[in-house]
Amino acid sequence: MKTMITILGPTASGKTPVAAHLAAEIGGEIISADSRQVYRRMDIGTGKDLADYIVDGQQVSYHLIDIREPGTKYNLFEYQQDFFEVYQEIQGRDAVPILCGGTGLYIEAVLKGFHLSPVPQNQELRDSLEGKSLAELTEMLKDLKAKTGSNMHNTTDVDSCQRAIRAIEIETYNLQHPTPRRELPPVDSLIIGIDIDRELRREKITRRLKARLDGGMVEEVKALLDDGIPAEDLIYYGLEYKFVTEYLTGALSYDEMVRRLEIAIHQFAKRQMTWFRGMERRGFKINWIDAALPMEEKISQIQQLYH
Repeated sequence: MKTMITILGPTASGKTPVAAHLAAEIGGEIISADSRQVYRRMDIGTGKDLADYIVDGQQVSYHLIDIREPGTKYNLFEYQQDFFEVYQEIQGRDAVPILCGGTGLYIEAVLKGFHLSPVPQNQELRDSLEGKSLAELTEMLKDLKAKTGSNMHNTTDVDSCQRAIRAIEIETYNLQHPTPRRELPPVDSLIIGIDIDRELRREKITRRLKARLDGGMVEEVKALLDDGIPAEDLIYYGLEYKFVTEYLTGALSYDEMVRRLEIAIHQFAKRQMTWFRGMERRGFKINWIDAALPMEEKISQIQQLYH
């Protein structure tokens, strides 16, 4: 079994080209850890940049991109199952699995081997919990977990009312429908973080947003709406899809859409970094590499760490 390499970083850090060059160099295959690139026909807004997977004229194999129809809701449980299937296939080919992306929850779930079960939403329960304080929800969750015999995930279950309500929903479901959980083992991985200077990141985000707007991002979202995908489903995907949809449905002017979207992407990049720093506090060793280094130097540093 080859040890996996994980390449993570905030949006606009350049992690995909690094993963692709590394894969070409060491005989690797890339597994995407991006919660929105799973959707077909959502290319510009999710930043698929599929040209990044061609290195020196050679196509690098990638997985878990373009596997779902837009308008559907893909979740962490499905991602874990899909990841593990692909991970085992890559190991079977004696290639190196390279996990690459910016969705920290997806990355952490597969590295830790979270035990999840597919629990549907319970709107009646959610309505009944609306308005309760975080302290009240936490107490309810502790009682439920005592009944189902599951542990509190330190405090991550209850760092917001929304997450506490979802955790209560899961425990209530498990109490009413004892299901055999598919236990997925943790995955051993060398973790590389692409460390981009904050100002450079901001500049790249601004430049990239302009290029995507010039490159047809508004037309992409319009085509999805014209295909009959409800506006609220596109808004659910957040960032580009939320703000462009609001512009196309008349809720925002073009300039307001661009301004608010740019702010939201900067905030998103900051939240990604907060998650990665949290991973370090939770015991993950992330080897940070300077995004500004030449590509050969980045690949060389990763290979030294790997061997």
